[in-house]
Parts: sequence; structure tokens; C-alpha cells
Amino acid sequence: MHLDPLAILTAFGLIFLAELPDKTMFASLAMGTRMRPLYVWIGTSTAFLAHVAIAVGAGSLLGLLPGWTVKLVSALLFGFGAFVLLRGGGDEEDDDTGGRTVTGFWPVFSTAFTAVFISEWGDLTQITTANLAATNGTWSTAIGSFAALTSVSALALVAGRFIAKRVPLKTVQRIGGVCMAGLAIWSLTEVFTG
Repeated sequence: MHLDPLAILTAFGLIFLAELPDKTMFASLAMGTRMRPLYVWIGTSTAFLAHVAIAVGAGSLLGLLPGWTVKLVSALLFGFGAFVLLRGGGDEEDDDTGGRTVTGFWPVFSTAFTAVFISEWGDLTQITTANLAATNGTWSTAIGSFAALTSVSALALVAGRFIAKRVPLKTVQRIGGVCMAGLAIWSLTEVFTG
């Protein structure tokens, strides 16, 4: 097992920026207002762990293809990610529906796990994690991606209301989109120069 600190930081940075304006952050925020935040975090983190394992597994299979094919697929996936982030979207909705407080561990864990596990299928962060695993290594990508996803969930639970009211999420989306566009261009040039 080889860990590359730069690959860990790259995965963390990209996934963190991509997940910040995502619906999962707002789902964590909404669940945290009606349920025990620690239980919500444990549920969301377990769902993220499952998705990271699936994504790096898919990325490892992608890594078995010839180098130029992996770089071309990476460029296309990063380009798609940049498009999704730069076009904006309606993921900024905050459901503030109120309701009764759920306190038991298993009901909260189950709700948080299910909500995140279902909503993250085919999500930009899952695609990006698979893409990074194919090019930057499985373990480094897994560690960076999982740390980013759980950090965003924790951030949403601890300071979600502050972020939603004071930090323009469109700015975060644009920064993530520009980073992904840069990686798409870099991957595409490696197809023709490597």
C-alpha cells in the first residue's frame, strides 16, 4: 500500500469543493436540526464509506485499461464535472420543514445512512472519486475522498446555518468547476503528450 500525500490532498480538495454545494450538505443540515447531530454524522459517514469503496473499486478497474484511454476518460469526466459545477443549479434548496425530533441511535443512523446512500449514486463526487482512483492510486484517493465527504457532513452539522447564510455557494461551485476544468485540460494534454 503506497500513500501519496499529494494525491490525498488533491482528492480531499476536489471532493470537498464539489460536495459543499451539494444536496447532501443540505440534507445533513436539515437532519441535524431534528436529530442528534453525532448520530446523523455516523450515519452519513458510513454511507460515504460505502460509496468511496464502490467508487475506488470502479476506478481500479478503469486503471486496468491502456494509459491513454484512462487519461481520455479522466479528461471527459473532469470536463463533465466542470460543466455541472459551472452551470450552477438548483442544489441550493434548504428544506426547513421542522417536525418532531428523532433521538434514538438506530432510527437516526438508518435515516441518515439511507438518505445519503441513495442520493449519492452517480453523484459528481462518486464519479470524481472513481476518476481519481484510476489515475492517482486507490488508497490515497479513498482516504482523501472519505475525509472530504465526512468533513463536509460535519461542517454542515456544526456550522451549516452560518455557511448557508453567509458564504455564497455559487462561488464555491465556480472554484470547484475551474479546478475540474483545469484537470480536464491537463488530462487531455497528457493523452497527446504521454
